[in-house]
Amino acid sequence: MQFGYSEVCLEHDTGDRHPETPDRLRAIRRGLQDRHDVSYHEATPASRSAVAAVHDEAYVDDVEAFCADGGGNWDPDTVACEKTWDAALASAGLAQWAAREAIDGATGRKTPFAIGRPPGHHAVTDDAMGFCFVNNAAVAAQTVLDEDLVDRVAIFDWDVHHGNGTQDIFYDRGDVFYASIHEQGLYPGTGEIDETGEGNGEGTTLNVPLSAGAGDVEYCTVVDEVLDPMLAEFDPGLLLVSAGFDAHRHDPISRMRVSSEGYALLTDRVRGIADRTDAALGFVLEGGYGLDTLAEGVGMVHETYDGRDPIEPEGDLNGSTRVLINDVESQFGR
Repeated sequence: MQFGYSEVCLEHDTGDRHPETPDRLRAIRRGLQDRHDVSYHEATPASRSAVAAVHDEAYVDDVEAFCADGGGNWDPDTVACEKTWDAALASAGLAQWAAREAIDGATGRKTPFAIGRPPGHHAVTDDAMGFCFVNNAAVAAQTVLDEDLVDRVAIFDWDVHHGNGTQDIFYDRGDVFYASIHEQGLYPGTGEIDETGEGNGEGTTLNVPLSAGAGDVEYCTVVDEVLDPMLAEFDPGLLLVSAGFDAHRHDPISRMRVSSEGYALLTDRVRGIADRTDAALGFVLEGGYGLDTLAEGVGMVHETYDGRDPIEPEGDLNGSTRVLINDVESQFGR
């Protein structure tokens, strides 16, 4: 795969005890160093206007000034330093690179994956939260729409946390479909099944809040039975994956049971969806806080594109997930 990467993203210093650390990117790089056909690419940082296309101008001013003054705790979880604004623009620029590269025809072993930080999917229109300052996937989606490269974008968020920021930005929009599979009740407490969009965006938000302990079978079944047909109907020109790896069974801040093989399975499935809908496909890094499992998860995405066939999961779907799938489908009249 092609990985978008910038050393500037390492300069976002969150302190010694914070889980969202520069070591996350270092671990990914170490994990990929012996793998075949890995390449790295710099990208132009996102412009202020590109960020302001999805965030309020006043909020953009406030974050830029906050960082220029040395940063600190924006909230108890979301920490900035003087270099955070530059890192946030670099991270958003990497997401833009992934989107454009995918639309330009990069597929197969050239599929783009932006590994920037800080992550983005919790950043709402007018606020930072959950380690996120700029919504990277949202900036990328809005950029390619503004540049008339595609008419519709789908964002599939498999991070263990609901991407409330991405949902917030596009909730009343009909040209962006946002789908999230996440752990029910986990931070930030949003993403219920009846949150399906409003106005022009009615029916373009899909939330599947799985119970703690869900694993490969549950995730794959939701993708096969719910996400796949809905994206086929939406017919996006670009599919972006907000790829967090904190649903891994050994991640320290969640209770989900996705295996490393599970991320290969999810990768294979989204690749199939993109192929069937003739959508460009790119990946944008979100969470993942166990360094070894994060590196392994990203590595499994790469290995899948490098020709490794994932092994289908064993076991049966639990009854509560079957009920949830039925309830989700009923929200959309299915």
